[in-house]
Amino acid sequence: FRSVDARLIRYLKEKSVNNEIRITHQQLAGALGTAREVVSRLLKQMERDRLISLERGRITIRKPL
Repeated sequence: FRSVDARLIRYLKEKSVNNEIRITHQQLAGALGTAREVVSRLLKQMERDRLISLERGRITIRKPL
């Protein structure tokens, strides 16, 4: 089993098209089998680290994950 953050990074890498993925936090949590709050917390940390940028229903990968 992988940690949620590892599963999140893998999912973003696999599902992104042109470094972008259109998905809500709730949908992402469902795909990863975790709570929306956990996904939101991890995404906010990744945004603070400038790895991604978040917009409503869209995640853009800014740096290689």
